Amino acid sequence: MTRPKIFVTRRIPEEGLHLLEAACTVDLWPEDRPPSREALLARVRGVEGILSMLTDRIDAAVMDAAGPQLKVISNYAVGYDNIDIPAATARGIPVGHTPGVLTETTADFAFALLMAAARRLIEADAFVRAGRWKTWEPQRLLGVDVYGSTLGLIGLGRIGRAVARRALGFGMRVLYHDLAVPPEAAPERCTPADLDTLLRQADFISLHVPLTPKTRHLIDAAAFAKMKPSAVLVNTARGPVVDPQALYDALSKRRIFAAALDVTEPEPIPADSPLLQLDNLVIAPHIGSASRATRGKMARMAAENLLAGLRGEPLPHRVEG
Repeated sequence: MTRPKIFVTRRIPEEGLHLLEAACTVDLWPEDRPPSREALLARVRGVEGILSMLTDRIDAAVMDAAGPQLKVISNYAVGYDNIDIPAATARGIPVGHTPGVLTETTADFAFALLMAAARRLIEADAFVRAGRWKTWEPQRLLGVDVYGSTLGLIGLGRIGRAVARRALGFGMRVLYHDLAVPPEAAPERCTPADLDTLLRQADFISLHVPLTPKTRHLIDAAAFAKMKPSAVLVNTARGPVVDPQALYDALSKRRIFAAALDVTEPEPIPADSPLLQLDNLVIAPHIGSASRATRGKMARMAAENLLAGLRGEPLPHRVEG
């Protein structure tokens, strides 16, 4: 029996790769960086399945380059804004993703970013390593308090709710803005607010929305103008939810206290970006889900989605188009 041929656009943890290698002929992209557009179009020709990363743009051209035998696309991510879902639906190709598994890990990291920015942890570490710590000083590296402050969550899905639980443990007041979550469906002690009220009242603003035309540059110059001068912005969602020029202006002119990002626009952020010159910005290279256990679970889920699609079975975690 002929084994189905699949293309995997980057090496994934062995928990998933072993499943694929046991059942398929695997064409595995060997480099750390994603395949170029030209390489992607070439490598998908004739495959029955594609296991993609969020860095791969899987659109109609890619699907057509693969050919009519393409049965399934499995995205190694919760989000799927890199995949043209209507194009896949029109071709009868199911698309899988990996929801739920990274909720707690990403919420941990969002709260770590919040704490690091609030207490200027990265600045403090650099201060010590530069040999500048000579004595205790009463006004050195003053931050903002987390305990007893107000957290504003924009988006109250799985990750937003997990961040809310952590915030309540720190004695924070939690506001949320999510039109899909009525007050009766919100977690206890989470108060709904319109976006304007949340931006004006929150000491910390954490973003947990998918990237859509409506959320692109949701946090722009007008949004920053409504925030407190002591506010801290945290983004572990998608980079384009925040307008990078507006972010630079707000931080460089001290219109807000600080920001902490796990995602950027563009991604990766260019080494010469003026944002990297700011001392009130913490940036991580999109590692919100980067624990060994979570990434292994994601690999298994992505593999199981792909194998189910190859067998013509319902995907365990299918994107509804």
